Amino acid sequence: MTHRLAIYDMDRTVTFNGTYTGFLIHVARAMAPWRLILLPCVVLLMLAYVLKLLSRQRLKELNQALMIGFHVERARLMPHVESYADKVLATNLRADAVAQIARDRADGYRLVLATASYRLYVEPIARRLGFDAVIATDHLTQDLRYVRAKIAGENCYDTGKLRMIKAWMAAQAIDRTQTHIRAYSDHVSDAPMLEFADVPIASNPHKPLAKLAAVRGWTRVDWN
Repeated sequence: MTHRLAIYDMDRTVTFNGTYTGFLIHVARAMAPWRLILLPCVVLLMLAYVLKLLSRQRLKELNQALMIGFHVERARLMPHVESYADKVLATNLRADAVAQIARDRADGYRLVLATASYRLYVEPIARRLGFDAVIATDHLTQDLRYVRAKIAGENCYDTGKLRMIKAWMAAQAIDRTQTHIRAYSDHVSDAPMLEFADVPIASNPHKPLAKLAAVRGWTRVDWN
């Protein structure tokens, strides 16, 4: 094969816990602690999502607007993004996942972190872990001097994540027929990505993915 890719989901695959809420609270506490009083509104928005009154994408945009603001100077925000990445590495990484990342690197795989979390804070985490590429949810103002609470294009989730992986591969001139892919995820929403892989691995799977992995004969790992 010409190419080797190891594609990892991030939240609860490489990390123990989700990172998005922690990111919002970390930044709010550092930049505008008064916003923490708005946390009950975040809970209400989550309820609205569960009741299908909001899309997952809109939920993320509104939560960011509440906890960080609609429009934030990137230069003010980035020191707190970097400190959050340090916090994730210090307190929220699965040691076995880090070891597998190292093995894939040693085996000659290009390491790709594909996650629904925002590129804004995923890239600093990925850089610290030695990933070669990031496929993630982008802000509309990804390359500008300010950050808006608005998603550009798709939320990198479910079938959207697979579309974004395929688009990234096309941009990198990576031919699927000449590529061997390992993929790791904890969540059944990543079934499209796992189906796409040559070696799908259910990593710390929740019950729906564990059941699907058993039916499909996918490898299961439970990382500490």
